[in-house]
Amino acid sequence: MIRFFFVFAFTVLLQGISTGQTSLHQYIFDQKNQHLWLTEYQQFLSIPNVLKDSVNIARNAAYIGDLLKQNGVAAELLVSGKPNSAPVVFGEVLVPGATTTLAFYAHYDGQPVNPKQWAEGLEPFLPVLMSDRLDKGGKSIPFPKADEPVQPNWRMYARGSSDDKAGVFAIIKAYETLLKTGRKPSVNIKFFFEGEEEAGSINLDVIFKKYKEKLNADLWIICDGPRNISGKKQVVFGVRGDVNLDLKIYASKRPLHSGNYGNWAPNPAMRLAQLLSSMKDKNGKVLIAGFYDDVKPLSESERKALAKIPAVESILKEDLALAQPDGEGKSFMELLTLPTLNINGMQSGNVGSMASNVIPTEANAVLDLRLVLGNDVNRQVKKVVDHLVKEGYKVIDHEPSDAERKQFPLLAKLVMRPGGYNAQRTPMDLPLAQKVVDAVETTIDYEVVKVPSAGGSLPLYLFETILNAKPITIPIVNYDNNQHAENENVILNYLWEGMETMAAVMAMKK
Repeated sequence: MIRFFFVFAFTVLLQGISTGQTSLHQYIFDQKNQHLWLTEYQQFLSIPNVLKDSVNIARNAAYIGDLLKQNGVAAELLVSGKPNSAPVVFGEVLVPGATTTLAFYAHYDGQPVNPKQWAEGLEPFLPVLMSDRLDKGGKSIPFPKADEPVQPNWRMYARGSSDDKAGVFAIIKAYETLLKTGRKPSVNIKFFFEGEEEAGSINLDVIFKKYKEKLNADLWIICDGPRNISGKKQVVFGVRGDVNLDLKIYASKRPLHSGNYGNWAPNPAMRLAQLLSSMKDKNGKVLIAGFYDDVKPLSESERKALAKIPAVESILKEDLALAQPDGEGKSFMELLTLPTLNINGMQSGNVGSMASNVIPTEANAVLDLRLVLGNDVNRQVKKVVDHLVKEGYKVIDHEPSDAERKQFPLLAKLVMRPGGYNAQRTPMDLPLAQKVVDAVETTIDYEVVKVPSAGGSLPLYLFETILNAKPITIPIVNYDNNQHAENENVILNYLWEGMETMAAVMAMKK
């Protein structure tokens, strides 16, 4: 009789666990489910997702809509009404008795691709499984058969595999996991999948204003970006703003023989190099006047959180083969709370096998300014303009006429690209955000890393200014994912764990 009681009690205990977090874990890490998801994710990544490709952008939206419909969620396309804009894929789940609404955001568009820059055997939209990272000896492996195990450390290589189809897929499959395990969400859920994030979310404000009532939520969960470099899960309370500038320096109207005209004809490449060099010192500190002056200081709670974040400098220096980083000795995380000025690229004349002995006519650079709380896009751009003027340049926003070329010895065209936006930061002591942190921690055996502000950028300020809502970010992918570059990839285990994280948040304690 006693033995029967213990067997009965143990059975009841297992049944209880199966309806809780353990059942989520068991379902997600079941090999049968992972085989199915691998196939679905491969199909998803095979659809090109560059914004200018409107046909395939529509295919992406349709595929996401089908994933939602398969789980009983009616998919709806939210459109800005502007020509050639990408739709938002929206869905909603109302849970009886729920008093809180969480909106889950990810984006399905990706950065432009140059297939020639990808490693041999890899193509941006032909997903490939690799045994490890390429530079660590990873080899291409066939997709496993139904009776073959899926290894957690395998990587899927394809554009969007990390940024940010992983977020879209993890959110939808998290909800599917709740359905399949019989676990009811504790909150109302709104799905919001954008298709223009990599272009600066140029129509997000229009969408928000047009569908404001439909998009009402108590908190937005942003699934984008990488986990902490240590590998630990993290919750991020803010993001940098971003603005990009096209800079062009002019010299003679036509290319000149470097021997016949050298020492006499100005070289725009040299002038551009000198001008850019005047903007930063050898330690990476920006020298533009007032560049850091309007930065809003971190609060006491944010400083304490920053101090608790694991140090990652040694990991990065080893991984990236760097002897000495910039930053004047400041920690990696501390530097993420400061504005930046980065050179995305430079071009003037030809190099390599195409190099020739000429003095080029112009030199180009793309500047990327990351902003933090307190900075303003237009004010930060004006600081750059003022710096160019201080260096003796006439700043214009158009191609110069012959008269302008003759009048001004130093001529610079500076144009701000569309889509610039300011930074955003959510208070770390927000009660609902703390419940989300607690939910994430049910999936791990350590304290989640809490970050005041991420290094990357999203236009999260729009959530506050238009929707009157606060966002927080829960990133799920590996830090070494090559997002925005060639050979983008995701570690499969990070994708599975991302599903578990999102499911736990959807079922968090009331």
